[in-house]
Amino acid sequence: MRFAVVSENREWSEPGIAQGNSRAVHPSEIEAEARRRKVALGLDEWRLREYVSGTPVPIRIQQLCEQIDFAAQALSGMSVIPSDFRDDLFWPRCW
Repeated sequence: MRFAVVSENREWSEPGIAQGNSRAVHPSEIEAEARRRKVALGLDEWRLREYVSGTPVPIRIQQLCEQIDFAAQALSGMSVIPSDFRDDLFWPRCW
């Protein structure tokens, strides 16, 4: 739990709890969205190919996966997670 002073008002805030009429977003939902985006890249197939043939995963795919991880980490660390976190605005461009 964190204590924040905003505009000389004191409020208690929990990470991931949205204020107002928005619903609360749990960080596990962000992790699920990150996994979904990695699946869309075909990461599992690339890793299987690397395991079977020894050909490494392309650098572009590795970099996109790292960017997705960084975006998920940044979103999860926000004190108020936006309810539209699935929007492409918050994630790296994958195509």
